Order: sequence, then structure tokens, then C-alpha cells
Amino acid sequence: MTLPPALQPTALHPFNRFDVPALLAQRAVARRDHVFIAWEPFDGPPQTWTFGEFHQQVGRIAGGLARRGVVAGDRLLIHLDNCPETLLVWYACAQLGAVAVTTNARAADDELAYYAEHCGAVAAVTQPKFAERVAAHCKHLRWVVVTATDNGAAPARPVEPGQRFETLDAEPPPRRAPDPLAPCSVQYTSGTTSRPKAVLWTHANALWGARINAVHEGLQGSDVHLVHLPLFHTNAQAYSVLACLWAGATAVVLPRFSASRFWPVSLKHRCTWVSMIPFCIKALMAHEVPAAHAYRLWGAAACDLPTDPHFRVQTIGWWGMTETISHGIVSCRHLPSPSLAIGRPAPEYGIAVVDDDERPMAEARAVEPGGSGQLLVRGIRGLSLFQEYLGNAAATEASFTADGWFRTGDRVDLLQDGSIRFGDRTKDMLKVGGENVAASEIERVIAAVPGVHECAVVARKHRMLDEVPVVFVLPVPGTASGLAERVAAACAAQLADFKRPHEVRLVTELPRSTLEKIAKAELRRQLAAEGEAID
Repeated sequence: MTLPPALQPTALHPFNRFDVPALLAQRAVARRDHVFIAWEPFDGPPQTWTFGEFHQQVGRIAGGLARRGVVAGDRLLIHLDNCPETLLVWYACAQLGAVAVTTNARAADDELAYYAEHCGAVAAVTQPKFAERVAAHCKHLRWVVVTATDNGAAPARPVEPGQRFETLDAEPPPRRAPDPLAPCSVQYTSGTTSRPKAVLWTHANALWGARINAVHEGLQGSDVHLVHLPLFHTNAQAYSVLACLWAGATAVVLPRFSASRFWPVSLKHRCTWVSMIPFCIKALMAHEVPAAHAYRLWGAAACDLPTDPHFRVQTIGWWGMTETISHGIVSCRHLPSPSLAIGRPAPEYGIAVVDDDERPMAEARAVEPGGSGQLLVRGIRGLSLFQEYLGNAAATEASFTADGWFRTGDRVDLLQDGSIRFGDRTKDMLKVGGENVAASEIERVIAAVPGVHECAVVARKHRMLDEVPVVFVLPVPGTASGLAERVAAACAAQLADFKRPHEVRLVTELPRSTLEKIAKAELRRQLAAEGEAID
């Protein structure tokens, strides 16, 4: 197999002799007194850092890391909820040449141990509420530093003097020569049925995310971008903060999404941009929209949402992955696009929709308008595509076709006008008695039933039909009575018999993974433990 082209040290590219610290230093001069980060905790006082102040503190934290023995190439575990230290340490690692490994703050103990062991972290920065767990399960760390608060709230017990975050304070280390191909950061994918893969970005990857996301979003220096999604994820880190760094804009950071705080914070800072997910949009529907707000654009997984008139804002659609750094598909805010589409191929990538992603492109059949197929992406590793899956050469190789196209694992619909609509993850395609069934097709019908707040369709093994669909439904409070029957009736009226769920399960909560997505892998495990369905 031939992997796609990777950046070579002699090759010219947009970030020659440039890296993340160089970008931050440039902004600290050009936008010295403009607010870069505004921190709005739920507990404790708000804080702000201008570009100049942020750059200065990042340098001193980099000096503190160096004094504690961290050198270029070392990996540092950043196990934090959203807080200023998440960003300060990430950029300090970049300045020092260390690799920032951001991990899901909701990780279980076994997952936390895996992250630290797999990436070979030498040390960790965490919060008081996680400190004991990090110390107990990350056995090979040289040291752990703990922030003074839990997202602004006072800790349950005092932090030991030697562990205090304030000890990461020293004269900045000597400036390294910019190396855009050096490792910059690691993010772990949320995983499906196996261990999460560690996606390694170079500095050029991070700069690509900064520049291209800013372009796709039309960000300007006057914009104020609300950041409520987790900073350990590409959406908040690259779509939001790195894009703000490139544009010289302001990022207003919240500890997490809060429907009750969304509008007050947005109005206080006159926020103009925010990246949204369905969970947040649904939650905000229950809150009054202010008579006047400053938002000009929202970004989400689909454009022209039915909720846009309610919020009086235009939503642009996009599709991307940790591995693609930015949006491989994005809608244009200046052109009409079919409702709920994700857009058109971004000009910075090659995009293909084929009937089979196991064959070389020359042998694959391109999907015609009106059809659906596997989504492939073409780019340059270390620049527009991730460098590799850290410590997993086999997974890196397997994620590309024989001629170098990245297999996304997503199915999409190619619409008649040439735009694209998201279909399913490949794992969300069911095989029911020889028929292919998309979970999303069933979910669209069920989501429209009054009383359904959220739903998730997954496959259950069946002794005769191979698989059958089972739907888990989270009801709107007070509507559970008769809901299962209403769901079954809607499916009977709108779906072929083989697509109808064999079971409708009403639940009080749904398991969550990254970005509040429903953790379908957990639902599949639950059904697998129950054995095959027989009727």
C-alpha cells in the first residue's frame, strides 16, 4: 500500500519556517492589547488575557515545564475540563517543543491509564477533582501538577505545595528554530468497539487548522467566538481557538455548555460566532431568545437548520474529523444550500464518494447524484491530514486506500445539486435479512414523533435475519405514556417493514461520548450482552 504524500523537509508549503509559537508571537505584537481569551467560569471571577498577556504567560509556563525536566519531544498529559490552564499548557508545550496530549475529562479510570501508558506521557497537568485518579492510574508519570481550582470552584482539599500550578513559572526557554513538521499534539478518538486511536498532529497541522478554519468561518479580528465545547476535541481547539488566533479574534471560554448561561454570556461579550451541536440547539429551544443579539453565524453539522428562524441566525454546515484537521466539506454562507446538507467539497481537499472504499480509486465506482456511498478524503499527511496514529502503524496504513485516499468510515448522500448530506457512520448501517438499512433513516422518522427528545437506532443480532433495528428513545418529560406505541405507528406508516424497529425502548438517559454524541457503542454492547433476538 502507498500512503498519501507527506510533507518533506525540503518541500515548500504555506508554513515554511513557521510554527505555532511563531504565530502566537506574531499576534502578541500585532494584536498585543486585544483580548484573545475571556474566561467565564460558573464559579469564581471572570478573567481575560490579551494576546500580549497570553503570550507572556505561555512563555513562563514553558519555562516552568523546562525547569521540571520536560524537553522537546516529551509528551505531557493534559487532563482538564475547559479552563484557562488547558490552553496555556497546550501552547506552552508547543513553545517548548513538547507534545500536548489532551484527554477526555470524562474518561473512566481504565481509559485514563490507557491514555498515559499508550502515549508515554512523562508528566501531567490536571485539576484537584482528578488529581487522585491521575496519580493512582497513571503509574509512570514523573510528576503531576494540579490547578488551583476546579473550573473556578474551590477544591475540596488544598493542593500540595509541590503540585501547585503556580510552580510552572520560570523564565521562558530559549526560542527554538521554527519546525513546522515537528510533533505538536495528540488527541484520542472517541473509539467505537476498540481502544481509541491517538491522532498525531504536526505544527503544520495545527497551523492548517488555524488558517483554514478561519477562512471557512469567515472570521475577522472583530469577531467574538463563544467556546463551550470541550477543549480536548478538535472542534473547540481548532475550529474555535486556533481559528481565533489566526484571525486575531477573541475566544470566550466556558467550562462547558450551559443553556441558562448561553445567552447572558453571549450578550455580555457580544459574541458573533459559535460552533454548535444538536444537543445544545435542542436545549436552547426551551429558553427565550434575546430581542437583540450579535451572532452573525453558527456552525453545525448541517446548514439551513429548521431552528435558524427561531434563533435569527444563519447556520453553516460542515463535516470534518480529528484526522482531517479542518472541514473537508463545508457550506458557503453566500450561496443557498439544501436544508440539512453539510455543504460541498472544501477547495483545500480532494473528496470522493464511492460504492466501495476497499478498492483503489481507479477501480471504485463513483456514486451518481441521488446515490449514497463511502466518503474518501485526499490530502497531505502532516499538513491537511494528520501525521499518523501514534504507536499504531498498522492502523495508519489501514485507514488509507491502496492509492492514498483516507477512509473516513462515513457514508454520505450525494444530492442532485452536487452538495452532500451526511448519512451514517459505516457502523450505523444495518444488514437486515440481506437488506441495507441506514440507522439515520429510521431515526429521522422517530425524531419527528411528538414526545421524542432524542433517539438512537442500533443493530441487535438476530438468528434468522442477521440483524434487526432496536431504538432507544429518550422522551420529553411527561410524554412517556403511549410514546412507544406512537413511535411504532409512525414507523409502520413511513418505513418498509424490514426497516421498522423490532423493539422500542424508553430510557431515562442515553450514554454519551465526545461532544455529547450518543455512545452507540455502549448501546451495542448492552444488546450484545442480552444475546440474539429470536422473534
